[in-house]
Amino acid sequence: MNEPQLIDLFVIGGGINGAGIARDAAGRGLSVVLSEKDDLAEGTSSRSGKLVHGGLRYLEYYEFRLVREALIEREVLLNAAPHIIWPMRFVLPHSPEDRPAWLVRLGLFLYDHLGGRRKLPGTRTLDLGRDPEGTPILERYTRGFEYSDCWVDDARLVTLNAVDAAERGALVLTRSPTVSASRENGAWTVTTRNAATGETRTFRARCLVNCAGPWVSDVIGRVAGSQSSRNVRLVKGSHIIVPKFWAGANAYLVQNHDKRVIFINPYEGDKALIGTTDIAYEGRAEDVSADETEIDYLLKAVNRYFKEKLRREDVLHSFSGVRPLFDDGKGNPSAVTRDYVFDLDETGGAPLLNVFGGKITTFRELAERGLHRLRHIFPEMGADWTQAAPLPGGDMPNADYETFANGLRETYPWMPRRLVHHYGRLYGTRTQAVVAGARDLEGLGRHFGGQFYEAEARYLAAREWAGTAEDILYRRTKHYLHLTPAERAAFADWFRAASAAAA
Repeated sequence: MNEPQLIDLFVIGGGINGAGIARDAAGRGLSVVLSEKDDLAEGTSSRSGKLVHGGLRYLEYYEFRLVREALIEREVLLNAAPHIIWPMRFVLPHSPEDRPAWLVRLGLFLYDHLGGRRKLPGTRTLDLGRDPEGTPILERYTRGFEYSDCWVDDARLVTLNAVDAAERGALVLTRSPTVSASRENGAWTVTTRNAATGETRTFRARCLVNCAGPWVSDVIGRVAGSQSSRNVRLVKGSHIIVPKFWAGANAYLVQNHDKRVIFINPYEGDKALIGTTDIAYEGRAEDVSADETEIDYLLKAVNRYFKEKLRREDVLHSFSGVRPLFDDGKGNPSAVTRDYVFDLDETGGAPLLNVFGGKITTFRELAERGLHRLRHIFPEMGADWTQAAPLPGGDMPNADYETFANGLRETYPWMPRRLVHHYGRLYGTRTQAVVAGARDLEGLGRHFGGQFYEAEARYLAAREWAGTAEDILYRRTKHYLHLTPAERAAFADWFRAASAAAA
């Protein structure tokens, strides 16, 4: 039997927090292994509302520190990944029967000023009867507000963190669940098993980090000799995708009768993403799905404000995720904090850092603070570095995506504009590696439909751990929304054959 590989940090969980911690630690010079039981971002981190935002509604729950930190991080991430994160304007039609106008104005004033906003424009008041943003809104809503937040491709954010971690020396193991972890002689002995090949690997780690998200308590229960008094509340959030039903690039935020807010965002060009619900969840996180009650709830919330009425048959797709919120004892799922908490167990000289809660926007700060908790264990590790470091593909002068995109169109004059946009938005400055020297469309290989060519699939399999057709269609990209069922099936057949040939 081979000797276990000696490493500094073993991270369980390939969602945004796990990938972020692996990246940060690798950049500090630590030896890191990241173990994910499925695909990167297959759980919660690909099923979010796809926003980098401060959390306007959290102000109602007096979460001022959380909102401030998230607003600061919003601009940090906008600079780090301008290809997958970009500004978006949100129109909030005012409903007097829900929140009074003065309260909304106060909240937006705080939102504009809490985080030291630099790049994003501030709030403005709208006359919905005159301003174009009010055109699709019912006439009884005469007043509105417009504010800024940012869009993010959530699954790509996770993958790019993992790519950066790997390029800085981390070992990323997907579809390789941690099957055992035990403390032995002041360190962790950890074993993984590849679900596809059955290969097992054993590591000796100075520290274990549990970033399993909805499964964080399960991991604690399975790790020998570990316990924690903390827990997570599982809250289900569901979204629907429908054809886009308004003109313009702005999004909408509407208040519902139950005080929840619903986002209605432009999505993939000609579609809209609507969500989310907030429902206490007690089942297996793997089994979560949007039920008909939630779909009906979202449709009714939209129809309350818009002239065009959505029907059930307008729903093209739906998805649901389980948010692992830190259990702060609040009864209302919407009131449960979106903050994060660390629990460091140093029993037997082999530390275990458990991560509870968190959100997409604050993942980088969470990772940085998590490493701060481990500094006494790794006094040799480097200093903080991620605040000013671009993510792969985001290394553009002044984080100026529009100037970069104009240059990309000049570099590839033979490429249709929509295809250049697709590559630029997903891969940024790494588009050249995806195109791989092609000089015309034929050079990109087989065309699977939409903007999807063979060169991209091969790049994702070789460079981003894409192991199945679903990894590519649903997480590395959103091609599934633009291909017919027959085209998706044809690609799956091609990918299986190509993977078998490469094995």
